Amino acid sequence: MRTLVRGGTVVSMDPAVGDLPQGDVLIEDGRIAAVAATVDVADAEVVDARGKMVMPGFVDTHRHTWQTAFRGIGADWTFDQYRVAMHGTLRPHYQPEDVYLGNLLGRIEALASGVTTMLDWFHCADRPENADAAIQALREAPGHSVFCYGAGVAGATDEPDITPEITRVRSQLPDDGMVLGLRGPQLSTMDTTAADVALARELGLRVSVHVHGTTGWPTGRRPIADMRDRGLLDDRTTFVHGNGISDDQVAMMADAGCSVTISPDVELKMGFGWPETGRMLAAGIRPSLSIDDCPSAGGDMFATMRTAFAVQRGLDGGLTARDFVEFATVDGARTCGLDARTGSITVGKDADLILLDAEDPSVFPVGNPVGTIVAAGHPGLVDSVFVAGRAVKRDGRLLGVNLPALRARLLESRERIAAAAGVAVDGSWTPPTP
Repeated sequence: MRTLVRGGTVVSMDPAVGDLPQGDVLIEDGRIAAVAATVDVADAEVVDARGKMVMPGFVDTHRHTWQTAFRGIGADWTFDQYRVAMHGTLRPHYQPEDVYLGNLLGRIEALASGVTTMLDWFHCADRPENADAAIQALREAPGHSVFCYGAGVAGATDEPDITPEITRVRSQLPDDGMVLGLRGPQLSTMDTTAADVALARELGLRVSVHVHGTTGWPTGRRPIADMRDRGLLDDRTTFVHGNGISDDQVAMMADAGCSVTISPDVELKMGFGWPETGRMLAAGIRPSLSIDDCPSAGGDMFATMRTAFAVQRGLDGGLTARDFVEFATVDGARTCGLDARTGSITVGKDADLILLDAEDPSVFPVGNPVGTIVAAGHPGLVDSVFVAGRAVKRDGRLLGVNLPALRARLLESRERIAAAAGVAVDGSWTPPTP
């Protein structure tokens, strides 16, 4: 099958292609076959992209999707309150059906706002059935999804052998469809971290690990230095957040080829410190961007880019709007090990495209497409979404998704969990601070 996306303003994120004020993108068998000012072909379905900006789909490199049912409840929470609420109070009451619904509707919501590739950082693994439910939801949602299995939020006295479970799940997923979420090093022993990394390498998995040096963690720890000393850092390692990490440890990350994913809204609101986009880039690490958790933050990449951009400009006047679109697309794909497959409008890559309405009053007239996307973009602009050439959203409407039925089921799930936990979901519940 061939599809010709014709006449849009193309923001390719490929330096060899550049930006086209008016251009065509040809899709053949799910991949990008041509991109140019004019592409002449016969026997292709034509998508009229006049009045649209055509860009690669966003890549979210870290989202705890299972928490979707409790969207917005944690807008005022600190990090410690979030941990008490989501992991200590609500998570124990999650059944596989609850995980499935949270992951399914959360992944669909991300897709609707233009996130064609997403890493689901799953840490509701109280039982194997929860992981299976999360994976099933990701399979049913029409987007590229990477399952990051965080096998528990363990402490030093609760660190079981995860080898059988991780091996079981690994056998069910494609090579680029799974990542291991480390239990350490900040809330675990270094021996456990070393064992987890060894398991990941044995199974051919990348690893992702939460680390920051500002709040909620034991003080005086040097987790990245400890990992470096044990030979646990390489280009398959992604650090989540990284706020407040010492300069020498950032240099260790860069020397090893590690990647970083930054969640600016959550980091600012929960007291982690300033998002480290500029600092990481100065050290030689091109960061990616992520949502983190929807109980505390919105789920779209437009707001994420805008927060990170405004903060960095306010701190030092550095970086440009294009940097942040790169973080949200091609650098995100690199963080997931998928840069040969997605992240830019490049011949041979999957046709993961989004069409943004350039005639919407909130952005019209568009003079600088990249600047407009970062400074004024929002999910309401997402007119169409293609994943591997398949249209999953057209004319502002998701295709093949029964949203009313899913909404009803998710509300039932939320009410059951909240009732079992004895909490209110209207914002009146304040979790205790440990």
